Amino acid sequence: MAMHTLGDGAAHGRLLLVDSDRAEAALVADSLGESLGTSLRITIAEGGKRASELLRDTRFDIVLADLSSLADLSERSDDAVARLVRLADGALVVALSDGASVTAAVGAMRAGAHDYVTKPVNGPAMVARIGELAQRHGKARALTLEPRGEGPADFAGFIGASSAMQFVYEQIGRIAASSAPVFITGESGTGKDVCAEALHATGPRAGKRLVAINCAAIPRDLMESELFGVARGAFTGAYDDRKGAAELADGGTLFLDEIGEMDLSLQSKLLRFLQTGTLSRVGESAVRRVDVRVICATNRNPMQLIGEKKFREDLFYRLHVLPIHLPPLRQRPSDIMALARHFLARYAAEERKVFRDFTPDVAALLTAAEWPGNVRQLQNLVRRLVVMFDGTAISMDMLRAADIESRPLLEAEAAPQTDRRQAILPMWQQEQRIIEDAIARFGGNVSLAAAALEISPSTIYRKRQGWAEMAAAS
Repeated sequence: MAMHTLGDGAAHGRLLLVDSDRAEAALVADSLGESLGTSLRITIAEGGKRASELLRDTRFDIVLADLSSLADLSERSDDAVARLVRLADGALVVALSDGASVTAAVGAMRAGAHDYVTKPVNGPAMVARIGELAQRHGKARALTLEPRGEGPADFAGFIGASSAMQFVYEQIGRIAASSAPVFITGESGTGKDVCAEALHATGPRAGKRLVAINCAAIPRDLMESELFGVARGAFTGAYDDRKGAAELADGGTLFLDEIGEMDLSLQSKLLRFLQTGTLSRVGESAVRRVDVRVICATNRNPMQLIGEKKFREDLFYRLHVLPIHLPPLRQRPSDIMALARHFLARYAAEERKVFRDFTPDVAALLTAAEWPGNVRQLQNLVRRLVVMFDGTAISMDMLRAADIESRPLLEAEAAPQTDRRQAILPMWQQEQRIIEDAIARFGGNVSLAAAALEISPSTIYRKRQGWAEMAAAS
């Protein structure tokens, strides 16, 4: 057994890493250490038996167990996982494996593991996943993962110092200078427009225009002229030549928000524009050359849209050169109060109020909430609180009165912790997550993901159709 202590300060949690490969274990520990600094103490166990001994003597918050390293505990990996889960006494248990096998993943989760992750382990991604699991399943004891102190608390319009956001900041910093297309994914309200603005502002095109167009907000029959412009006389009401968003962004950045809502017929014209760098206004034959960097974003699963024949696969691969995924707010709970206080100061100044903070019980409730609307939902709630009330601190009574949308925060307050801890996703949703994670890992390539999962591509497409039907029926 080896002890790998991250930093010199007091650790905020204990993690047991089970891996018989010492070199691999050291790499995982270092990757986590770079993301967490002094927030976690990692103990490495070289096999299932040693892990069992440690679990009997020490209480751990997290157990990361390589399935191949548990052979000395049981020939069946699911039986070995089940034994570790019993000994872990409420800790989060994540199974690790070199191969993305659906059978192994389902077996590990049936045995009690909270998640299944394929190697190599990415430190920031693993920290974000652990944070999500801690919020989703609850803990018998507190677990607070703090990011390293040297990372920025805000970056180009973003607020948050969590490891998940540090990873996003690093991605933006690396790819901002490129002219290659960027494909941003993330749930509604996670800040995809902020990400596009950050890429533009920190890149060499910052001196030129960023032109944004929302593909879901413009009627189909007007979308082409909005994007590519219109020539005088092209249709009734076209009294003058007018540049479209692509021409207006010449030399700068074109941001196509909600790209998944674009009509298929226009998608082919966008693909031609991306391939040639030229366009023609509606109603004219002249060809114009423009130089833009294209950034697009969607809150939908692009592979599902392709499977449903709503999005061209060739266009997706043309756009999906530099992907960025923005994590939902529930996966970075350490950022919630930083965001809330930022919005509180901003709107208090706007409304000429004297609010300075939140009471401790309100802060605890905000941190524990799921936030289905992400940062936008939190922002709207804080603004409503500032407008509706007066005082120096946001109290629980104020929150109860202002949380009028669907009462999600108060429901979270009232729900027993044991109920939240025992919530289990249906098997089809767990299978869906495993398959979609594999597809994402291979950059959206269904064939490669299918090969890694040891299933056929047709099986993936068939299952996607079934998932859509089950989601619609639920």
